[in-house]
Amino acid sequence: MHKALAFDIGGTKIYSTIVDEGGKLLYEPVKFSTPKDIDGIKKILISQIKKYEDEVDVVAIATAGAVNNENTAVIGSTGNLVEGYYTINFQNLSKKPVFIENDANSAAWAEYKIGASKGSKVSVMLTLGTGVGGGIIINDKILKGKSGAAGEMHFKMYPDHRRKCSCGSWDCYEAYASGTALKITAGEMLNDKNVTTYDVIEGVNNGNKNMLAVFDRWQNDITTGIIGLANIFDPDCIVLSGSMAQFVDSKKIEDAVNADIVTTPTSIRIATAGNFSGMIGVSLLAMENLKV
Repeated sequence: MHKALAFDIGGTKIYSTIVDEGGKLLYEPVKFSTPKDIDGIKKILISQIKKYEDEVDVVAIATAGAVNNENTAVIGSTGNLVEGYYTINFQNLSKKPVFIENDANSAAWAEYKIGASKGSKVSVMLTLGTGVGGGIIINDKILKGKSGAAGEMHFKMYPDHRRKCSCGSWDCYEAYASGTALKITAGEMLNDKNVTTYDVIEGVNNGNKNMLAVFDRWQNDITTGIIGLANIFDPDCIVLSGSMAQFVDSKKIEDAVNADIVTTPTSIRIATAGNFSGMIGVSLLAMENLKV
């Protein structure tokens, strides 16, 4: 049975573990704070690779940023990664094959193979966290686009420059559907810039009418974007993952989506592959690639 040395590289943390062909983590993932320079990131990767590469068949890296269609290099990094991150030559870090994929695509693949969208021919996964990530699976393949950058959830929600998005543009889906967006929505509706996401969730749990109204507005914005995605891709299901997914009412969203879309009904599901789905998904992809 093949095994992969897996990494998940984000703007604040790097995780690593070994994953088998069944998607099982063979040891508790180790966590590192993401260094502020390229050499620091490479040092962590090389240290883990030297420690474990003789035990594995491939190195599998889930990463923020866009990855090319050959799964060999990062072609565009995000604002929370160090400057020049895309220049790292990952292929030179190990004597074993190195396979790279975007972290949201990797998580979507884990859900497709062992999680909430298993058995679905067409599925969309949304990661609701600080930002919003996305992965689209169509007929056993990740939708990558011409360059590898497909699946970014930065389509426009409104035309009138209401909110600046982290990508630099205005009124993207991420600016309304993320955890950060919930805080912004609360600040606007309550005229209180100090209110936090945690305040909203606590207020919802306590039945606070103002916080319930804020939460409804945020969830409605999530729903609006999902309606568009459902109309475009006609998916079997849309999977919600990430730290904020646990708070949404998936049944309410599903009912609202299916009442509005022009395609056939879809299912809204909460992710089940776990917190380390990115490492699981990229490892499964990497090990499947070994067999090609």
